[in-house]
Amino acid sequence: MNKNTTVKEIMARPVAIAKSATIVEALEKMLAEGIDPLLVTSNGEVTGTISRRSIAEVLGSRKNVAIAPTKIHVASYADDNFTSVYPDQAVDILVPLLQHHKLVAVFDPNHRLVGQVGYGDLLKVLRPQGTMDSMMERAYTIQSEERVVHLRRRMLDEKVHRFVVTDNGSIVGMVTETDVARSLAAFREVVDTKYQDQRIRNLIVRDIMKAPVIATERTVPISEAVDLMLQKQISALPVTDQGRLMGILTRESLIRAL
Repeated sequence: MNKNTTVKEIMARPVAIAKSATIVEALEKMLAEGIDPLLVTSNGEVTGTISRRSIAEVLGSRKNVAIAPTKIHVASYADDNFTSVYPDQAVDILVPLLQHHKLVAVFDPNHRLVGQVGYGDLLKVLRPQGTMDSMMERAYTIQSEERVVHLRRRMLDEKVHRFVVTDNGSIVGMVTETDVARSLAAFREVVDTKYQDQRIRNLIVRDIMKAPVIATERTVPISEAVDLMLQKQISALPVTDQGRLMGILTRESLIRAL
């Protein structure tokens, strides 16, 4: 990366949703655009963000069980804590900001939204130096036959975004808060309210997980692992050593290492 590289050279086009939209519309837009979180606007002004995690929490809450997801609006669950930069600022300014926020809005001098920068945008031009062992995180695991309600409870209690799904010590899938949000939205749409509490308990991790899993070996250079994540548009890679799960490399852990 050139030391004079500016934000406008790496920023992506902004993707936003009105606060009057529903959380289902927000989730669909996140999935279609492959982003998380999503900028929230009101009358053209950025007012905050909404994440897949917050949508999963809303859809999984028993207090909302009688409300159709299409009736729940973004405004009620948006986070007004966001940060921004200007296009002509140096890229280095993004490092500490993205270590505390998943997304940075880019405004022109007239405070018009002109772009956004996420983890992937920064990792295209900045790569952390170090070994896989120094950057990978603990990998949390769950069995494929576990109930989704238990998975969601663990996500909330342990503050974990993703689990590696295992059976008899072998990796068989990956499940994230995105998978939980998507499955709960679909479930709430098709199952009658009076049957939801009972039926959701029959939903298991295998029903919603992603498989097969893209993983990387412990000996792979960090730059190659980053290239793989960007190429496959994935946010995390389980790290293995001769087939044994050792940890997980995430975009968040890479940004923290910059």
